Amino acid sequence: MAFDPDNVLMQDSRTGMIPTEQGELVLKEFMTNSAVAQLARYEPMTKPKKTFTYLAEGPGAYWVNEGEKIQTSKAEWLTATMEAKKLGVILPVSKEFLTYTVSDFFAQMREAIAEAFYAKFDQAALFGIDSPYAAGTSIWEGITASGNTIVNGSGQNLYEDLNGLLALIEEGDNDPDGFITTRRFRKDLRGALDSNGLPIFNAPRDGSTSQVLGLPIGYANGASWDSSKADLIAGDWDFARYGILQGIQYQVSEDATLTTIVDGNEDPINLFERDLIALRATMHIAFMTLKDDAFGALVPADDPPAGGT
Repeated sequence: MAFDPDNVLMQDSRTGMIPTEQGELVLKEFMTNSAVAQLARYEPMTKPKKTFTYLAEGPGAYWVNEGEKIQTSKAEWLTATMEAKKLGVILPVSKEFLTYTVSDFFAQMREAIAEAFYAKFDQAALFGIDSPYAAGTSIWEGITASGNTIVNGSGQNLYEDLNGLLALIEEGDNDPDGFITTRRFRKDLRGALDSNGLPIFNAPRDGSTSQVLGLPIGYANGASWDSSKADLIAGDWDFARYGILQGIQYQVSEDATLTTIVDGNEDPINLFERDLIALRATMHIAFMTLKDDAFGALVPADDPPAGGT
């Protein structure tokens, strides 16, 4: 008989792939809420490593007189290889969840699974925190290498600071097309005015995203953001790529001891003693940046990085 997640209980299916429908919803929630995934360019993946070419510099055109040869111009294409890394989460839940069907169980758990995944991924992609990717891969490492930073408050107002930040990125012949910040910084954006006294922030309407200076904003989960480094990041996000390999796998345990979670007495959580179960879910995701100076940051005034304006 074919496996039907709507009719099979979790206690009878403790390992496997998250059912297609629920797995797609988890990934959709991941891509909707990850600040990086909202703006970076998605690369489809069918293997753990993917090599692709990208346009680093476009071809040029030339003025010619009648009868003259037209000069040949070639674009500069570069090759990059991105590798998917395994990302895992363990979530302890009540043992009663074993009586749910597989579909109902993951309908209940998908938000928690997606949040754990996108918070950890954004940490690595934005600031290189606990990152499995190669050195120099994170956006912050590129910003540090290029020196594309503006100190918050260095201009007469936030509008001047953001305009200066975009100008730094544009000096590298890049086209900044989005910001990433935290919801805590939204109040500063709402209160910012341009040189004509008009607000630079537009709240989301009719399903559109928030915008500043006409560019969309992605909001990072608070746990994903290093506020000691940046208040806001801008970039030409075509030079940030990510890919997701295969579906999400899971396994349920009733007798594990979770050494990374402790109780009030600093003792590890033993599932058997507490009549709990734990869900372990894993996915494979790749990330890389292609150009350091395609990104820049508005940094706190108290501790700007070396090279900041």
